Amino acid sequence: MPENATEVTAAGIARLAGVGRAAVSNWRRRYADFPQPVGGTGTSPSFALSEVEQWLRVQGKLAEVPLRERVWQEVAGHPAGAPQALIHVGCALLLVRDRPTAWLELAAAPDERMAALLPQALGHVLTARLGPEAGRGHGAGASDPARVHTAGAQGPGGVHAASPPNPAGVHTPGASGPGSVHPPTARDLLPSVPLLRAAAELAAGIGAGQAFEFLLSRQLDANPRQYTLTPPQLAELMADLAEPPKGADRAARERPVRSVLDPAAGTGALLRAVGGPATLYAQEADRGLAALTALRLALAVEGPRRTADGTHRAAPGPVVRTGDTLRADAFPELAADTVLCHPPFNERNWGHDELAYDPRWEYGLPARTESELAWVQHVLARLRDGGTAVLLMPPAAASRRSGRRIRAGLLRRGALRAVIALPAGAAPPYGVPLHLWILCKPEPGVRPAADLLLADTSDLPGPAPDPSAGPGRPPGGKAPGGPGGGRERFDWPAVRSAVLDAWRDRADVEGVSRVVPVIELLDDDVDLAPARHLPRPASGGGASGLGEVRERLTETLRLTAGLVPPAAAPAAPAHRPLTTVGELARAGALFLHTGTAVPGSTAAPVLTEHDVLTGAAPTALAPTEREAPGGAADDPVLLEPGDVVVPVLGGSTAARVVDAETAGAALGRNLQLLRPDPAAVDPWFLAGFLRGTANHRQASSYASTAARLDARRLQLPRMPLAEQQRYGERFRELAAFEEALRTAGRLGGQLVQGMYDGLTDGTVTPG
Repeated sequence: MPENATEVTAAGIARLAGVGRAAVSNWRRRYADFPQPVGGTGTSPSFALSEVEQWLRVQGKLAEVPLRERVWQEVAGHPAGAPQALIHVGCALLLVRDRPTAWLELAAAPDERMAALLPQALGHVLTARLGPEAGRGHGAGASDPARVHTAGAQGPGGVHAASPPNPAGVHTPGASGPGSVHPPTARDLLPSVPLLRAAAELAAGIGAGQAFEFLLSRQLDANPRQYTLTPPQLAELMADLAEPPKGADRAARERPVRSVLDPAAGTGALLRAVGGPATLYAQEADRGLAALTALRLALAVEGPRRTADGTHRAAPGPVVRTGDTLRADAFPELAADTVLCHPPFNERNWGHDELAYDPRWEYGLPARTESELAWVQHVLARLRDGGTAVLLMPPAAASRRSGRRIRAGLLRRGALRAVIALPAGAAPPYGVPLHLWILCKPEPGVRPAADLLLADTSDLPGPAPDPSAGPGRPPGGKAPGGPGGGRERFDWPAVRSAVLDAWRDRADVEGVSRVVPVIELLDDDVDLAPARHLPRPASGGGASGLGEVRERLTETLRLTAGLVPPAAAPAAPAHRPLTTVGELARAGALFLHTGTAVPGSTAAPVLTEHDVLTGAAPTALAPTEREAPGGAADDPVLLEPGDVVVPVLGGSTAARVVDAETAGAALGRNLQLLRPDPAAVDPWFLAGFLRGTANHRQASSYASTAARLDARRLQLPRMPLAEQQRYGERFRELAAFEEALRTAGRLGGQLVQGMYDGLTDGTVTPG
């Protein structure tokens, strides 16, 4: 095997072949010619991608590796690690997009020659996009430990001591680095040349920016615990909230280019959501992440355009710096128009002692446990007078007693303009209903605002149930919302509309928003939690809606009574000849597909694991164009009538038969689809036997905290089609009865809670 060849794990092989990891383990045991491990560990070996691909083709298990999958596998198996590979790819994609002729000339050279020439070419394109510090990279031979780097025209970062050369191509550690990306050296680039060629080919099909988005999203998905992400819908909402509200200074609103800062940039999601012309500033403590963010933002803006005088002019690139924002601010002189920030939560070691006399603490020194209020004051210090900031905050920051003096100061000076509670699941940690704080830096000579907008969208009602859609299913393909529903188990368009309307109109809306005079909030606690000041909407629509809920419950109970199964006739256990789903798949009687879609990743609604378990309609969320990793990413599996869908995690015995209303939705993650041949297998017969407890138990593997279902091991009795249909009809009746029970339980819960609410608030009398 060639040195530094791309390696792939068993999970990567499973993805290439479209099978589960258990199948790869079986191949290793059954086939003596299966490629031998070339790296990894005994429990997690890695294999040469070229050898695996050749073996899969010979065995007929792989027709062709999709280009995007090949590129990702090369990134994941890069000898320097996936983050470093992504930095190399991002630099090369900038060259591909901004200087395509130069790239084609380089790509025509042999690998070693190409690697030797690339650093200089990358230095030119990085200088044009990210400033002179990026161009004076290590690959260009201009890195000197004794040198001093200045921010120049690209930003107000001041003067910073340069760090020693770093062969990884990322700015080396320091209190606050002036740049985040440098051209890699020829030696570092040599193993990456085949990857860069493949990435350029991918970019030719879907664009350089979308290619990088796809690869970066794969890296983030593969390492969810390493990154704290801001979901794209939330990032877009925060960016829109930062636009000046009605009645704001018109001159500020008409500025042709505004400056936007994210002092805790992470993966750059917030700055990427900014619309319109803007100069973007970012600071991130993690050096590798800062480099990826800089490349992501640079690739997100348009490439050079030909001007009237015939020259090519590029849009201003992002200014990304590395360092601890609170301890070593990279933009001490910046006065930004807008600040967007998703700060780290619950940090104890944020610099309380060494920053005790910092001039940023205009509203008071934050307690050691109030790191979020330190970020609030840092954000205000980096705003111009009258500028707007939007921060994502934990709910405790609005009510902890240790922060009441700072909250009172923010209210008295009119700096805090709104606190908005989001539904649980809007962002990690997904079980907590986070808050949005909107701040405006006070202007000298302007009277402070006398009120605060408080809004609570955590309990926005979902769409009214449509009887024609079946019991318990809302219209429009949206699953019921509400707290506790898990990640994104709410109607994002409704939340977005409610938040933007509340902020822009600053009006009282029953159960959603209230404009509260500051004097009412300046008590001993200065508790700014919206739920404390907004009356909770009554369950069931209040006293006036309880009659309708009762009528619907009565009708549902009547229908449910008619669906009660007849008394079961006892019989001895049957001993039938059995087959497995895997055997049926090999015989062509059904086909297996694995779900990959997530809500918002495609224009079609997505059937999620939660939808299958609760009987809800597929989750419909508007696709996020600015954050989507590209239209050529994994094509979703679309459901057809008669498909059977089962969850693969959690040990539940659910199985759902797709009807005409659910058809056309995309298959979500952690779901397996079984598409039977109707001439051989009845779908309701299949779904019914898949739900057997003993069947699930023998087909599941158990870890310390979860169970995973191997759908291929599920068993079915061998029966003629007519006998299958007889069983299938009974299973269909049981499913209708189960759905009716769900609807009755939901309506009954609404009626009971509505009666409690009405009796306690006086809108319902006991007589």
